[in-house]
Amino acid sequence: MKNSVGNFMKGMGMGVALGCTAGVVGTCMMKKSKKGLKRNAGKALHSFSDLLENVTDMF
Repeated sequence: MKNSVGNFMKGMGMGVALGCTAGVVGTCMMKKSKKGLKRNAGKALHSFSDLLENVTDMF
């Protein structure tokens, strides 16, 4: 039991560390190129709406 709790805590620590790292990297990327990020988000939203439309047409 003690070993499994230790492994769980190690996993939680790794998850928190990776989450913080991803957040910092994402924030830096957003600050550098807001125009490119907005354009890519718009394209992704448009593609997703097309996908949903195609799926609803199949039914």
